[in-house]
Amino acid sequence: MAQKVQVLYDFAAEAGNNELTVKEGETLTVTNQSIGGGWIEAQNSRGEVGLVPEDYIEFSKQLPSFPGAAAPTPSVGHVATPDLSVFDSFAPAAAPAAPAQYQVDAGGLSPQPDTPDTPVSPYLSSPDEASNGNDPWSVWNTDPSGGSNNNWASNPEGTQTGKSPADPWSSGSQGHPQAYQGPGAEDDEWDDEWDDKSTGGYAESESGESGAMQRGGPSMKISLNKFPGFSKPGPELYLLCKQLAKGKEKLPIYSGEVGPVWSYPETQLDCVVADPKKGSKMYGLKSYIEYQITPNTTNRPVNHRYKHFDWLYERLLDKFGSAIPIPSLPDKQVTGRFEEEFIKMRMERLQGWMTRMCRHPVVSCSDVFQIFLTYKDEKDWKTGKRKAEKDETVGVMIFSTIEAEAVELDPVEVEQKCEQFSRFTKAMDDGVKEILTVGNEHWKRWTGPLPKEYQRIGKAFQNLSSVFNSSGYQGESTLTDAMTAAGKTYEEIAQMVAEQPKKDLHFVMETNNEYKGLLGCFPDTIGVHKAAIEKVKEGDKLVAASKITAQDKVTMAKRVSTMSYALQAEMNHFHSNRIYDYNRVMQLYLEEQVKFYETIAAKLRQAHSQFTTI
Repeated sequence: MAQKVQVLYDFAAEAGNNELTVKEGETLTVTNQSIGGGWIEAQNSRGEVGLVPEDYIEFSKQLPSFPGAAAPTPSVGHVATPDLSVFDSFAPAAAPAAPAQYQVDAGGLSPQPDTPDTPVSPYLSSPDEASNGNDPWSVWNTDPSGGSNNNWASNPEGTQTGKSPADPWSSGSQGHPQAYQGPGAEDDEWDDEWDDKSTGGYAESESGESGAMQRGGPSMKISLNKFPGFSKPGPELYLLCKQLAKGKEKLPIYSGEVGPVWSYPETQLDCVVADPKKGSKMYGLKSYIEYQITPNTTNRPVNHRYKHFDWLYERLLDKFGSAIPIPSLPDKQVTGRFEEEFIKMRMERLQGWMTRMCRHPVVSCSDVFQIFLTYKDEKDWKTGKRKAEKDETVGVMIFSTIEAEAVELDPVEVEQKCEQFSRFTKAMDDGVKEILTVGNEHWKRWTGPLPKEYQRIGKAFQNLSSVFNSSGYQGESTLTDAMTAAGKTYEEIAQMVAEQPKKDLHFVMETNNEYKGLLGCFPDTIGVHKAAIEKVKEGDKLVAASKITAQDKVTMAKRVSTMSYALQAEMNHFHSNRIYDYNRVMQLYLEEQVKFYETIAAKLRQAHSQFTTI
């Protein structure tokens, strides 16, 4: 008997993609459930057949749940896992809660949060930003333990550091004949494991009062997940580990002029994301966009689809997320994903993300990042991919690879520096959001009412000139011609005003968008350190209770000092990049503003010169 399904959300089919438009509440008959890639084939009551996203429907029968099943303990191979139960007796009593990545703040979400057709501005943040439900920093205001418990801060609007629910929209690999066509072009093993999962982009919860900011109007997908999804055990796994991992990947930290700094490579890695091309898979049923990435180290292009970037993001987050903020990718899109304006915007944002990763001395030198940029063929890619996925130095154990050349820090000093960084990043986060809000209002005015005002002025001058022309007076032409020219000048100014934000404000907004995403990662990173500090504070109680030895307590303090050096090195890297980025973007903005007003002044002088001096 054919299986019936209920449609949960409206879905608009995209022309030429063999998709089926469905409405919420509609009943469908499944005709083929083995399509793959998060899609099924279904038939509606009118006999129309097409592809529908699995996440948009509800099957009539649910699989049974097994509440007794326990999650497997994460492997940290070559590392002796400590007995963490010693902390249980000192943990504050609290009602059991679902893991943070599965919690949803009902106050900050609508009943239908994940419909991909919801248009949002590329910049404007939602009004919900004012509430703690969407604020990644609210944990520091509401958690008396300073973020040391396991309730990690919620993700920022549109830039959460965690994984989002998998999108049901698939993609594949074809294209660029001049370069290797990407992992598994013939037999793409990615299609089963990774099918364009959305990781939440810069515009995730940015809601749409800014149609003018859409620049072509592609609608951005809003992700349901507002919370970090990278799974990391508590810092005690590192603090109490009896035998740290021994390997070649050591991350040295040196004492520089500004304090602890990472070891920077002699040659700065960079890459260019370009040449987007449309391809297809499933015999043309599904389409995707593939990008060409060329690193400066090899000058040899490699090709990747969005889901390959997403895979890289997941790997970097798992490996470095406890020590280094890894901003999420620009968001996945369904409707309008092949429109030229959207492709251009996504490529620009992927370029910004890759540039930021290239500039990080730890990320850029990591094996996973290097294989992404420099694989030679499919075999090389698959080998590197499997190696990265089997990496055991992930989560808090990344601190076991850090070697700081400075002396140990006092725990009090560690806590003070952590609080200092927390205050600064929170304050900057507020400032960046203010820029985005004000910039959005400025954008709307310059692309809407203001050009119309200049047009009306220009039309009014030309209309008056026509009236003067009808007087029949012989000496009229010089004045009427000058007034007509002045009116046309104001119409030209109107066009310039409407186009100007794309030349200057756009770059200010994109830079602040990037930093909004980056700053939204800091509550997680700082939270790891605050949690470690709290564990060290419990040291005396644990020693008194014979739960740990005095030597264990000393080791914990030493390792928290190492963690603090890592945080300081990361903050110094952040400050260095911040100064460079804002210097560059403000110079560009002001240069374009000067050109704009100089061009307007020249046009007005030209109009002025046509009037007779009396």
